[in-house]
Amino acid sequence: MSSDPWGRVDEAGTVYVRTADGEKVVGSWQAGSPEEALAYFERKYEGLVVEIGLLERRVQTTDLSAKDAGAAIDHLREQVEAHNSVGDLEALRARLTTLGDQVEARREERKAQRARQSDEARQSKEALVVEAEELAQSEQWRAAGERLRSLVDTWKGLPRLDRKSDDELWHRFSHARSAFSKRRKAHFASLDAQREEARRTKERLVAEAESLSDSTDWGATAARYRELMADWKAAGRAQREHEDDLWNRFRGAQDVFFAARSAVFAERDAEQTENLKLKEELAEEAERLVPVTDLKAARAAFRALNERWEAIGHVPRDARAKVEGRMHAVERAMQDSEDAEWRRTNPEARARAEGLTGQLQAAVDKLRGQIDAARAAGNTSRADKLEQELAGRQALLDQALKGLREFGG
Repeated sequence: MSSDPWGRVDEAGTVYVRTADGEKVVGSWQAGSPEEALAYFERKYEGLVVEIGLLERRVQTTDLSAKDAGAAIDHLREQVEAHNSVGDLEALRARLTTLGDQVEARREERKAQRARQSDEARQSKEALVVEAEELAQSEQWRAAGERLRSLVDTWKGLPRLDRKSDDELWHRFSHARSAFSKRRKAHFASLDAQREEARRTKERLVAEAESLSDSTDWGATAARYRELMADWKAAGRAQREHEDDLWNRFRGAQDVFFAARSAVFAERDAEQTENLKLKEELAEEAERLVPVTDLKAARAAFRALNERWEAIGHVPRDARAKVEGRMHAVERAMQDSEDAEWRRTNPEARARAEGLTGQLQAAVDKLRGQIDAARAAGNTSRADKLEQELAGRQALLDQALKGLREFGG
C-alpha cells in the first residue's frame, strides 16, 4: 500500500483522496505501482489548479461575462466534486467559492452600472425629446433642421431602454421631427407660391420699364420709374434662377432712360448757366438806372433791357429767384419814382390835399380856443377831454402837411 498527505492506494489498487468528509474513492489503478497511481491523479489535480488559476486571471484581467465565468466555475466545481484527482480539494473548493463571490460581485456591479447607464440614457433621450419638441415649433428652418439631424445621430449612439419606454420616447421624438418637416414643407410650398407670384409681377414691371426706356417725357417717366421701383420692392423675391435676370433687365431699362435724360439735362444745364451769366449782366445794367433821375429815359432803357431779358430763356432753378429779384427791385424803384412824380404834378390831388389841410388846421385852431375858454372858466375836466381830441386832430394835420409837401407845397 502507498500513501501521501492527500491520498493513498490500497492493496487492491483502489485510489483514495482525503477530504474533510473522509476518504473518497478516486479510481482504480492496476497497470503500475501505487506511486505511479498517486502521481497520475496528482497531475490531474495540478491540471485543475492550473485551470482555476487561468480562470481567476481571466476574471480579474478581462471583461469575461458573469454568465461565462459562472459556467466555467460550475464546470471546474463538478470536476472537483467528482473526486477524480488527489490533492487539497478543499483549497480548490475555497478558491472556486471566492472566485464565484467575485463573479457575483461583478455581476451586481455591472447590473448597477447598467441600471445607471439606463437611467442616464433615459434622461438623455427625454432631453432629446424635449428639445426636438421645442424645435418642432421653430421657424429657423435651416438651423432647426440641422439640429434635429444631429439629435438623431445622438439618439442612435445612446443605449436602448426597455422596449416600452424606448418605443414611447421614440414615438414622441419621431412625431416632433415629422411635425417640423410638415411645417417646413408647408412653409416652403407657400414661399414657392409667393415667389412665383413675385416672378409674374416682376415680369410685368420689367415689360413696362422696357417700354418706357426711350421716353423723352422726363418728369412723368422718372416719376413712373420711381413707382415701378416701389412696386418691385413690394413684390418680394422671385425664384433664385429668375431674380437676377429680371433685375438686370429692369435696371437696364432704367439705365437707358436715365442716361438719356442725364445727357439732355447736362446740355440744358450748360445752356441755362450761360443764360444766367447773360441775365446777371442785364441786372447789373438795370441797377445802374437807379436812383432814377430821368424817369422817361429810364423807362425806355428798362423796357429795352427787359426785351433782351425775355429773349434769353431759362436759368438754373436755384438761381432764378435771386437774379429775377434784382430786376424786380429796379422795376419797383421806377414805379415808386413814377408814383411820386404823379403825386407832385397832379393838380386835383394837390387841391384835395390843400383843402384837407385847411380843414384840419381850422379844426385844430378851434379846439385850442375851446380849451383856453374851458380852463379860463375853471372847467378842467372839459379842458382835458378837449386836449385828447386836439392830439388826434393834430396827428391828422401833421400827416396831411407831409402829403402836401410831397406836391412841392
